[in-house]
Amino acid sequence: MAQQLQSPRAQSYDVILIGGAMYGSSIAWWLSRDPGFDGSILLVERDLSFEFAATSHTNSCIRQQFSNTTNIQISQFGAEFINNFQSYFDHDPRVPDIPIQSFGYMYLANTAADAENLRQSQVVQAQLGAGTRHMTAAEIQAEYPFYNVDDITAGNHNTANEGYFDGGTIFDWCKRVAQEKGAEYVQNEVVAINRQADRIHSVTLASGETLSCGLLVNCTGPRGAHTARMAGIDLPVEPRKRYSFIFDAEQPLDRDLPLTIDPSGVHMRSEGRYYLAGCPPDDDAPVAYDDFNQDHSIWQEKVWPILAARVPKFEAIKLINSWAGHYDYNTFDQNAIIGPHHEVENFLFANGFSGHGLQQSMAIGRGLAEFITYGAYRSIDLSPFAYKRIAEGNPLVEKAVI
Repeated sequence: MAQQLQSPRAQSYDVILIGGAMYGSSIAWWLSRDPGFDGSILLVERDLSFEFAATSHTNSCIRQQFSNTTNIQISQFGAEFINNFQSYFDHDPRVPDIPIQSFGYMYLANTAADAENLRQSQVVQAQLGAGTRHMTAAEIQAEYPFYNVDDITAGNHNTANEGYFDGGTIFDWCKRVAQEKGAEYVQNEVVAINRQADRIHSVTLASGETLSCGLLVNCTGPRGAHTARMAGIDLPVEPRKRYSFIFDAEQPLDRDLPLTIDPSGVHMRSEGRYYLAGCPPDDDAPVAYDDFNQDHSIWQEKVWPILAARVPKFEAIKLINSWAGHYDYNTFDQNAIIGPHHEVENFLFANGFSGHGLQQSMAIGRGLAEFITYGAYRSIDLSPFAYKRIAEGNPLVEKAVI
């Protein structure tokens, strides 16, 4: 590790969080503001610049368009949190307002089966108060005439609390205030997790210290499986590469472009005066933790033709910027893995978000802080995301995975 190692101030902590990006910082912040928690917190982060963290490569979007009830509830709290951001920080005058740019998600279906899945999901979302509409191709084109919908059967769209938000600001303030309230961050690396039977008793750092802990939380994103292996636990999470592209259009659209989920797997949305598109590679295999190289043919041969076919005005566009980031991809069911291991109860997971991490971080950070403090979830029941489902072979079904 090229970065300078920092030694922690103490030899024992009530909670050690491995990973200091969005999830480590969210959990630490929620713990620090809970009057029921009076313990010590250490976050061990490999690189405090967060240059290659998944948090730094996120597209910062939020949606209620899931098929699973708990996923919907998690995002609804996320929207509440964003819309009331200043109040969650006690109206600190330093804290900015960060509204959601609610252009919404537009899911497009080009088969009867996919249209039926959208219809069923809309029913579940509406029952929970989401503003999702199930639309015909004609209704979509009437509201967004720039789309080519010749091959589209139906779509779902929701402009209430769905769209883009400033995830970087949320991360910055969670990290800053957690530190102000006593959470300790060190630039270091956990190189060994020391387990005795059904408990973790300590961790060893790259700088040589061995630290005892009451609870250990895995917040290492795409490296989650590596961290779990040090505790003798198999975690079905691997880094998968995802591409993002910022482009300009010679003929800008006359209204916001919803975050459009094309049947091809390419997505696109407004990004200020520009537009953003993204996709997985065709060969969506696991990659090395430090592999952020781009395949530039993906833009020219895959993404641009699909953009131009769906939005004909995007025939004449100019690529402005691009990058590759990593999903912490849960190969078991593409849903989060949350809470304690069913046998090693003081080893907790915050892993496997498969692209939903930032939008889910507010509710899951709160839930894990509740579990750490009180031994139970008090707000949203996150127990369906427990590791035990993996051990038992019972996947959690979510039809709306991007």
